[in-house]
Amino acid sequence: MLLFGLTGGIASGKSTVAARLAARGVPVLDADAFAREVVLPGSDGLAEIRAAFGDAVLAPDGTLDRKALARVVFADEASRKRLNAITHPRIGALTAQRAAELAAKGEPLACYEAALIVENGMADAFRPLIAVTAPDELRVARTVKRDASTPEAARARIAVQVSVSDMTRAADIVIPNDGDLAALHRATDEALAKVCARAGVPASRYGLGPP
Repeated sequence: MLLFGLTGGIASGKSTVAARLAARGVPVLDADAFAREVVLPGSDGLAEIRAAFGDAVLAPDGTLDRKALARVVFADEASRKRLNAITHPRIGALTAQRAAELAAKGEPLACYEAALIVENGMADAFRPLIAVTAPDELRVARTVKRDASTPEAARARIAVQVSVSDMTRAADIVIPNDGDLAALHRATDEALAKVCARAGVPASRYGLGPP
């Protein structure tokens, strides 16, 4: 099975691309969903986060307050690295487990969706790598609208992520997302056809013609 990558910064449209791939029949392994799973109540992941950052990052019901944690880690690089050291190995192990399950079922392709593939030096593990990009100010506007945040908070989150130029250089396929939804869907289908060609999988399996 070919496990290819899908990445993009905040408000780039990565999740919309992932949804289009899933609608085409490609299994999507969502790193963010795995990140939630490895810190569920009762998990050793959540226990380590509590030990590292205190009760202030917990909600009243004992679950992880992701917004409170984000305020801490996006403001301090050392805290962000400490969090990553707790969560990333667990996410990686869960990804490998789920990928093995898909391979055992005979899936020819699967997509690993994660925001930090390039930052974490993992691009070569998920070739071909698809990167979804958009201009920074457009991403700021989308983030403000989506999260009801301030422009300053949105820019702070973008500032700690890899730049669009670096992500573009690391990627095999780039999907610019500065148009409408129909254009993004077309670009996604074209990217999937290219992945199929590289893997030797008939694009018709996913309702597509050749690239």
